Amino acid sequence: MKYLYLFAFTFLVIAAQAQTPSFQYSAPLTSGGPEASGMSEERLDRIDRMISEEIQAGHIPGAVALIARNGKIVYHKAFGMADNMADQSLRTDHIFRIASQTKAITSTAVMMLWEKGLFRLDDPISMYIPEFGEAQLLDTFNDADSSFTTTPAQNQITIRHLLTHTSGIGYGVIDGDERFRKIYAKAGVMDLFTVEDITIEESVKRLAKLPLHHEPGSKYTYSEGLDVLGYFIEIISGMPFDDFLRTHIFDPLGMDDTWFYLPESKFDRLITIQRKNEAGAWEPLPYTFYDPDYPRKGAKKFFSGGAGLCSTTEDYARFLQMYLNGGEYNGQRLLSRTTVNFILQNQIGDLMGNRGSNHGLAFGLVDGIGGNRGGRGSAGTFDWGGYFNTQYFADPVEQVIGLIFKQTSGPTGDQSSWKFRQMVFAAIDD
Repeated sequence: MKYLYLFAFTFLVIAAQAQTPSFQYSAPLTSGGPEASGMSEERLDRIDRMISEEIQAGHIPGAVALIARNGKIVYHKAFGMADNMADQSLRTDHIFRIASQTKAITSTAVMMLWEKGLFRLDDPISMYIPEFGEAQLLDTFNDADSSFTTTPAQNQITIRHLLTHTSGIGYGVIDGDERFRKIYAKAGVMDLFTVEDITIEESVKRLAKLPLHHEPGSKYTYSEGLDVLGYFIEIISGMPFDDFLRTHIFDPLGMDDTWFYLPESKFDRLITIQRKNEAGAWEPLPYTFYDPDYPRKGAKKFFSGGAGLCSTTEDYARFLQMYLNGGEYNGQRLLSRTTVNFILQNQIGDLMGNRGSNHGLAFGLVDGIGGNRGGRGSAGTFDWGGYFNTQYFADPVEQVIGLIFKQTSGPTGDQSSWKFRQMVFAAIDD
C-alpha cells in the first residue's frame, strides 16, 4: 500500500487544479422570463395544477420543481409540505437527500482526474486498490450462515466497469439477489449512507473481498461501484473525498447547499422523509436499515460516492448546466467539451436491456428510440434520480433542464415524475 500513498503525494499538487479558468464564459444560472427563453407561461401553469392535484390525491406531500432553458431559470416553485405532522410548508431552498444523484457528481470527479492523465478507464481497479486482487465470481452459497465459495473470473474489474454498473459488484441491502444482501450484511459493507463510525476506505476494502454477480463487463447490475470510486478519488488525489468535491466541484459551481453531512446552520432546511401510514396519512419515516436523520448526526466519516449527498434543486441545476455548457460554468472549466461529449455517449451497448435507454459514464441516456417515443426529450438527454423520489433530466438539443424533488419512501401512487417531464417539453414555445 505504501507505493499508493507515494503515488497520491506525487500528484497532489497536480490534482489540486482539476478545474481551470476558461476562455469560454457562460453566465451563472439566474432567473428569467419564460417567453424570453422560448417557454410558454400558460403551459408552465399546467405544471402547477398537475403537482397540486398529485398532492390533493395524496400521492406526494409536496414537491419543488425547477426548469431552466438556455441558461435561465424560468420556473422554480415549491408546493405542499416539507413535514405534514409539523405543519411545515415546503420552500424552494429546502435541502433534499438526493441519494443516487450523487453518482453523477462522483463520476464527474473521476473524469476530472482522468483528464490529468493519471489513469486509464480500462485500468483494473486492483492497480490502485490492491485488495480487489483477482476478481472472483459467486459459485455456491450457504443460506444457513451466508458462507460462499467462488470461482475465478476471466476478466478484471476496470474503472470503466465501475462507472457504468457493469463490474458485477452488487448493492447490499437493496440488491435484487437475496444471497448478496446476506453476504454484504455479514461482511459489514455499508450501503447508501450511515451514521456509524466507518470510512469509505474500510467499507470498500471489505467489499473488495466479496464475490461478483457476474463476469465484469458482461451485464448491467446497479451497484456500489461509485462508492469504490469515491475511495479511488482519495487515492488518486491525495485528498479526502468530501474535500475534493467541495474544492473542485461544489465551490466552483456555487453549490453551497450540497453536502454529505450538513453544517448545523442548514439543519432547519432539511426536508423530512415521509411515508404513508395505514390510515393513509403522511408521517415521518422511522429508522429502517438507515437513519433518516443521517445528514445531521453520526460519526460523519462515511462519504458515499453512490448515495450520500444532500442538495437543493438550484444547486443541482448548476451542476447540470455545467454539462449543457460543455463542461464550463461561470468562467470555470471543470471538464473539456470533448470529455463531456465522451461521457454522454453510450458505454454499455444494449446491456440495460431497455431499448430507449442506455448508460454513459455519468448518467442514464435517452437513445434515438427513446427520443422517438416522446415525452422524454431528444436523443442524448441525460437523466437519473434518487432513492427518496428525486428526479432530473437535461436535454442538450433543447438546452432545457428539469428537476422535481420529493422526499418519500415506499409506494404512494406518485405520477408526478413522468408527467412533469412530459409537460416541460410540451411547454417549449419557440
